Amino acid sequence: MPDFDTRVPHIARIYDYWLGGKDNFASDREAAERAMAATPTIVPGVRANRRFLGRSVRYMAQAGVRQFLDIGTGIPTADNTHQVAQSVEPLARVVYVDNDPIVLSHARALLTSTTAPTAYVDADARDTSKILDQAAELLDFSQPIAVMLIAILHCIPDEDDPYRLVSDFTSAVAPGSYLAITHPASDQLEVANRAAQSLTQSMGKKVTFRSHQEVSRFFTGLEFVDPGVVPIQDWRSDSIRDIQSPPTAMWGGVARKP
Repeated sequence: MPDFDTRVPHIARIYDYWLGGKDNFASDREAAERAMAATPTIVPGVRANRRFLGRSVRYMAQAGVRQFLDIGTGIPTADNTHQVAQSVEPLARVVYVDNDPIVLSHARALLTSTTAPTAYVDADARDTSKILDQAAELLDFSQPIAVMLIAILHCIPDEDDPYRLVSDFTSAVAPGSYLAITHPASDQLEVANRAAQSLTQSMGKKVTFRSHQEVSRFFTGLEFVDPGVVPIQDWRSDSIRDIQSPPTAMWGGVARKP
């Protein structure tokens, strides 16, 4: 296990706490609780986000995608990307990307028991060149790839040009590839700004919630899968938990590269 400072909260461990996991530290729990106090809907939103991941991966696998690049994967929990994809196509290949040491240690253990080659890249999401270079060791970029940016782009402030980051990935993949994004919304709930401010203060780095228009812009040049960018619980809902979900203050969408 690489050395790291447990006093500094990390978004992967904060999400683990919100999902009911045990792989988090006091600093992560304190940051998570402050954000929950600012936005009581954040935990239902995070759990609805996980269900969106499952539905979107299943959709893309059923559409014929056999390769997945999951950036900002977080700590493994139930229904991880490779498990959902390989339930549709056992030979589906998955590359996970994250920069948290705990995620890395879990990934090394988890990825030994898959039905197809699966890999992990230890990198910051902004290091697109490193991610693409290392992912190409397993994935064939001449064939369609599903690029997944699930609840990660709010950690990329505007000054780091998140639109360029997404463009780097969509430009690198072949026609027929897909892009799946979820993103905390600045324009769904009045308390969203308080949640963003709370996470920014707790994590010591800027967290940026974005509007429907701003999230839709990430898909420029791609063809939306119906119903486009919508609240995550409304994207092809297939469970009563989503149909009856409270507002999540998160946008989500999937689009195909023509």
